[in-house]
Amino acid sequence: MIDAEYHRVLAGERRRVGRGILAILLLLGGLLVFSVVLSVVATALDDRVGDGLYTPLTHAAAMGSLALLLPWSMVIQRWLYRVPAASLHSVFSRFRFRLFGRALLLVGPVWVTTLLVSDYLAPEPRVVWSETDVLWMLTVTLLLTPLQAAGEEYGFRGLMFRAVGSWTRGSRTGLVLGLIVMTVAFTASHAASDVWLNLWYVVLAVGTGLITWRTGGLEIAIVLHVLWNTLGFVFSIAMRSDLNSVVTDRSAGAATAATLIPCAVVLVTVAIVWYATRRTGPITAEDARG
Repeated sequence: MIDAEYHRVLAGERRRVGRGILAILLLLGGLLVFSVVLSVVATALDDRVGDGLYTPLTHAAAMGSLALLLPWSMVIQRWLYRVPAASLHSVFSRFRFRLFGRALLLVGPVWVTTLLVSDYLAPEPRVVWSETDVLWMLTVTLLLTPLQAAGEEYGFRGLMFRAVGSWTRGSRTGLVLGLIVMTVAFTASHAASDVWLNLWYVVLAVGTGLITWRTGGLEIAIVLHVLWNTLGFVFSIAMRSDLNSVVTDRSAGAATAATLIPCAVVLVTVAIVWYATRRTGPITAEDARG
């Protein structure tokens, strides 16, 4: 167990900025390599991928490349900082399944309602799907999308947040700097030019970053991200949406003001977590003994 706030676990007497920059470059470089390799494999196995269509293999490559950030983040932390990989879960160096389960039960119905309202207000374009593609897309979504969303949490809200958060002398300045750098990197990694999409990426990054800081771990952040992505794909598949447009089109005008609904859910969750930890402040392992 670690008696430090989540974003300060890697902080020491020296700020080790160079090491943190190397960690970020390795993280993003790994993501690029994973994405390229899996995309090449998908193209080789399915001719439709080369034609720019979003197929089950395209989906698997996209989800798999981000899912690999989970073990890759642990490897980088262990290699560069000599800190146990398990500490990325939480300051208790373990994944708190009870907290995860409670958040799952509370957030799940909210996200389902949000998706229903969002699709009613701004329906996605529909296309004709083959039954085979539906089955394979559902299979890939249920197996890999939870890992994809978790991988982003471990990479950005975990390793990157910690690496940057260790650069300052004080905890609060480390928190602010960590949130800014992590949010910019997370938003930029999605390469969107639509203002509503970028607003969503910023709110999700800052919100889950604050939740991770207050709770001392990634569990609730993972629930928010995993359920939104997984349920979103399930809804899109069930409605036979044009995923080639929904997933790959991030140009200006691709999203609408309906994006404010999930943004509000994240912000309300932050407020609830903040209220729940108002007496303890940010959770550290010391709180378990106190």
